[in-house]
Amino acid sequence: MPLLLKALTGVLAVGVFAAPSAPVVEAADAGPPRFTRTTAEVSSIDWRPCPRDATAECGTLPLPVDWTRPAGEQFDLAVARRKAADPARRLGVLLVNPGGPGDSGVDFAVRRAKSTFSEDILSRFDIVGFDPRGVGDSRPVKCSQELVNRRPSAYPRNQAEFARLAEFNRVLREDCRRRSGAIFDHADTLSVVHDMDALRGALGERKINYFGHSYGTLIGQQYAERYGERIRAMALTANIDHSLGLREFLVSSAVTAEDSFHQFARWCAFDRSCALHGRDVTAAWDGLLARADRGEIRDPASPDRTLTAHEIALFAFRKFYGPDWRELAAYVAELDAQERGERRQPRQPRPEDPPSEAGRATTSEPLFHAVFCQDWRFRPKNHREFAALTAAELAAAPHLRGSPRVHTAVAGCVGWPEKVNNPQHRPRITKAPEILMLHALHDPANNYAWAVNVHRQTRGTTVLLPYEGAGHSVYGRSACTREAVDAYLTDLGIPSDGSSCAPAEEHATGAGTVHPVDPVDPVDPVDPARAVTRKRTAFPGAG
Repeated sequence: MPLLLKALTGVLAVGVFAAPSAPVVEAADAGPPRFTRTTAEVSSIDWRPCPRDATAECGTLPLPVDWTRPAGEQFDLAVARRKAADPARRLGVLLVNPGGPGDSGVDFAVRRAKSTFSEDILSRFDIVGFDPRGVGDSRPVKCSQELVNRRPSAYPRNQAEFARLAEFNRVLREDCRRRSGAIFDHADTLSVVHDMDALRGALGERKINYFGHSYGTLIGQQYAERYGERIRAMALTANIDHSLGLREFLVSSAVTAEDSFHQFARWCAFDRSCALHGRDVTAAWDGLLARADRGEIRDPASPDRTLTAHEIALFAFRKFYGPDWRELAAYVAELDAQERGERRQPRQPRPEDPPSEAGRATTSEPLFHAVFCQDWRFRPKNHREFAALTAAELAAAPHLRGSPRVHTAVAGCVGWPEKVNNPQHRPRITKAPEILMLHALHDPANNYAWAVNVHRQTRGTTVLLPYEGAGHSVYGRSACTREAVDAYLTDLGIPSDGSSCAPAEEHATGAGTVHPVDPVDPVDPVDPARAVTRKRTAFPGAG
């Protein structure tokens, strides 16, 4: 096992999967929230050619805003469908959620499905995407753009700044609720799950197939908990672990972000196309962030302002998704080449300024926290607690300084009410067929250990297929990952538990072939020489 991966495994073993006597989440053993959906009348969808692409169909489905009051206020769920290209071989519908939270399933079905899925999947399934409540055309959450622009730092330095952050979040939340209406208070994933089952009924399908990526895997997991018998097949990539507590969530996110930085540095050391090749990449990176801390790095796109270390780290984090290492290296080299000149104080937002008339402009981007803060019981109480969490992130990711996106996500929940619509719990999946999970070992956002933990908690219901390379997306990464998902969705064949897909970059060592993994240590990369044929098995109770 490479030293970096050993370190990653060790940190997770200590920090995330700690002593069993200390539960991960306070109410984890209680199972999913006690919530009984009252059946609402199922409407039909009036399909019409989509405005952006007439080869796909678009429509809306009226659904309750609050599923505990099915006769109450309704909203229109935006839906898009791309029919199976070969109706004679059609296997049913494939509902898709591309993640986020906040990504548009309608946009995916209309614009991205054709370039994402294989010809076989497009031929045999109706690809159905929907904008989750609060997203896109499904009554989007709206907030003051000016208010959003004045968000204070997610790194408060003392209790006074922490209090200002909490107050800003409360003001922003109330602004969003006022502009968005009741949908804001019901944007959680559990409500989306009930929407998805109503969509199944409106489509006239007894069972669905589902493909969920990243945050879409949480939708899939929770649908399997409540409507497992209504699933034919479910493939989940880049999985979310909804059983983690706050510290475990932050630290494990920081660990995997730091791992991605080391993957980048390692590539740069060996690939001459890297703009930093031949240099100490880690030293150059640390020096760049130090200069940013001093206000010395100008934004190439706007030279009159300086970049913060957080902004640079966030840029890198996003490039790890691809991974787009060449572009990241060129960007770091460009910033590092700036002359050592006059120091400028980075411009900070001023949340205490009164709003102007521009506050009437709205944005739908803050949906993220409308979902995230209702799905996770993450509420740091004071600066002392938040500073300790930040220090733990820094210790886990000293070069990337934690996970920029996850830290900001948690900071956005400071000051929110304690009540959470969809609190964390260990998954309880009892009626679903076998579910296929794929996850990259070097995913920058969703730690591979999350997938391992979900798989352990749902043993007998899920099969985990690791992709041994880097990046956030998994399905189209290699012939191996694509064929594994395709064979599963079409034939209900599934890889034997303990198999893996080699990194796509290492074509000479058998990329695209499924390899066995030592079941005792599923994080351990494998010897490509030990290639085996994937085992096909039928799902129990499939039909």
